[in-house]
Amino acid sequence: MNKEALPPLDALRAFEAAARCLSFTRAAEEMFLTQSAVSKQVIALEAALGLPLFERRPRALLLTPAGERLQRAVEHAFAELRAVAAELRGGGEPTLTLATTQAFASFWLIPRLEDFRLRHPGIDIRISADTRVVDLERGRFDAAVRYLQDRNAPAGALRLFGDTVVPVASPAYLGKSPGLAQPADLNRHVLLVYEDEAQSRPWLSWQVWLEMSGQPRLRPAGSIAFNQYASAIGAAIDGQGVALATLGLVADLLRSGQLVAPLPQRYANPRSYYLLLPARPATNPALKPFRAWLAAQAGVANAPRESAT
Repeated sequence: MNKEALPPLDALRAFEAAARCLSFTRAAEEMFLTQSAVSKQVIALEAALGLPLFERRPRALLLTPAGERLQRAVEHAFAELRAVAAELRGGGEPTLTLATTQAFASFWLIPRLEDFRLRHPGIDIRISADTRVVDLERGRFDAAVRYLQDRNAPAGALRLFGDTVVPVASPAYLGKSPGLAQPADLNRHVLLVYEDEAQSRPWLSWQVWLEMSGQPRLRPAGSIAFNQYASAIGAAIDGQGVALATLGLVADLLRSGQLVAPLPQRYANPRSYYLLLPARPATNPALKPFRAWLAAQAGVANAPRESAT
């Protein structure tokens, strides 16, 4: 094969999807192909390039260094192609693609998006809710909202709000359960546990919260564990038990009465939610109004004034 020849576009599309999902199966579902078809296209691409792009393990698919390099190039190229195609078509609506966590999207952002659509009906929003760290410089995402330590927030990041950890439960659950007026009462309740495998949020650990509340040896009546924070909060809304919540995300649920915070103990954690933008000059016209709207929704001091279009 000519060293300067471009690989087949279909093979690059299959590789991009598999690299992003780290799964041939999920990539196939996304592309409406069979898992075998995606795998064969990737194998053909590896043969054309003369080196492996993935490390195939029994239960995991990982990118090799060459695969990581190609993924960066492909994502950037595809983003550029999409942007140019939209310009050439003319009259297309601007689209903003935002990466964030499932919890922020579910409990804070999505309930507010109707207001954004009313103010900016010509802007489409795409949300990618994932815990993986994304590289804004690759071009696939226009912005990201992330939960960061204040000292680690990059220059130019917009701080939306800090956070405080509180136990929460639904009124229906508390109405049918023993009283909950002090931390020691939790020994009669079911605790909804967020299992943070990466241990990146120790302040959402019941063990840490109980130690800070003077109950390090408390044993609850039962527990249900979740590997997603949003699932634990969802179970609390459904009346399954008591969850630890970050106040900034569940404030709307507390105001609406879907959840209540029965205990006075509240502990600040060392992180805040930030809006991150790429360091490169912004080319997406949707970024400026979205940033201004997000700042206004978060009540950021000196936020640009929002007006309906």
